[in-house]
Amino acid sequence: MKKSIKKITALTKRKGFVYPSSLIYGGFSSTYDFGPRGVALKNNLKNEWWKEMTRCQDDVVGLDSSIIMNPKIWQASGHLSKGFADKLSECKDCHKRFKDLEEDGKSTEKCPDCGGDLMEPRDFNLMMKTFVGPVEDDATTAYLRAETCQGIFVNFKNVMDSMRVDLPFGIAQIGKSFRNEITPGNFIFRMREFEQMEMQWFCNKKEADEFFEFWLKQRLEWYEKMGIDMEKIRKNEIGEDERAHYARRQVDIEYKFPFGWGEIEGIHNRGDWDLSNHSKHSDEDLMVDGDYPWVIETSIGVERSFLAFLVDSYEELESGRSNDAESKEVVLKLDPKLSPTKVAVFPLLKNKKKLTKKAKLIFEEIKKEFDAVYDETGSIGKRYRRQDEVGTPLCVTVDFDSLEDDSVTVRERDSMEQIRVSEKELKKVVRRFMEGEEFGKLGKKA
Repeated sequence: MKKSIKKITALTKRKGFVYPSSLIYGGFSSTYDFGPRGVALKNNLKNEWWKEMTRCQDDVVGLDSSIIMNPKIWQASGHLSKGFADKLSECKDCHKRFKDLEEDGKSTEKCPDCGGDLMEPRDFNLMMKTFVGPVEDDATTAYLRAETCQGIFVNFKNVMDSMRVDLPFGIAQIGKSFRNEITPGNFIFRMREFEQMEMQWFCNKKEADEFFEFWLKQRLEWYEKMGIDMEKIRKNEIGEDERAHYARRQVDIEYKFPFGWGEIEGIHNRGDWDLSNHSKHSDEDLMVDGDYPWVIETSIGVERSFLAFLVDSYEELESGRSNDAESKEVVLKLDPKLSPTKVAVFPLLKNKKKLTKKAKLIFEEIKKEFDAVYDETGSIGKRYRRQDEVGTPLCVTVDFDSLEDDSVTVRERDSMEQIRVSEKELKKVVRRFMEGEEFGKLGKKA
């Protein structure tokens, strides 16, 4: 099935995953708000990454640094230099600015909007500027961070001293970053405000190559564990003339989106670039045993990976799953760990008080441990379909037999298999399913 980013975008708005920002005011270019289901999926994604990096890995600790930091940090990191800029051409007539304008492989001198003459390209820095204090002048200029890792580097010594860690060790962080991108696009793939999940691994120079391979392997295994189609994942070794200025080696992990291959995570050998530069600019000794540690970085875009998992899980199937008359049915086959809702609880019929009462009691109990919803509107088939469309892995139905034997029917999203389990065992069954046990072995076939 050829997947359509247009259809997926429409689904995210219709089902409360992602909304265009500031919509009642006509929107705001390349900014998006994450709705109830979107923020749940996003949080699940961040929680799984955080668990993987700080709980499942040895010697990785967490950090949450400031978004606005001393501007000298961005001088030291190179973000205020020409290296962190796009070249833009401005139209003399309409004053719009354009990036990478070419026609038949040659640079064009005319504005694509009004036909006016273009000025010579000039550097345009991607840092977002703000002011701290009551007066807006050069002395109060500050910047919204362009990446989260600089907060890690300037806290390197604090973490070593307070946490009593020795090389090698890592510092992980999740947080917002901001870049004044000239050509954002492809839905949430490239935005001006975005989140990053980054881990900086500090080690001795002689171990850097070995740790680069280790972390590249670990990150690829994580995507596989999270259920993504590994045939749509590739490693892209970036050549010396294309990689970031700080990178001695760079491998991008890319996903094949409907609009083409796109980077969702970068693995970088940053050498001692960061600590040595911050040491020079701050006069703070950041060496360990006489040398600057080298850094292996894993940097993942939250929204980009969110989109990759969403695209990967999206399927359109022929009708029949829920006895609905429509020709196509959408299913989000998200890994249960990522699904916004884990369990949906239904009474078989809405107008039977004994059924609804029992179903609501079960819902109140199950939601204490799992993200759950209660739904009693429409036919049971339509309710199944609603949950399939938003990725809910398990649906629990209370029927007339439930009133007699205190058991319920549990239906699994992908296989549509149904089992019968007792109310008392329901939480345990859901827990075991979430831990990866085979669904069919968790109860009697219904």
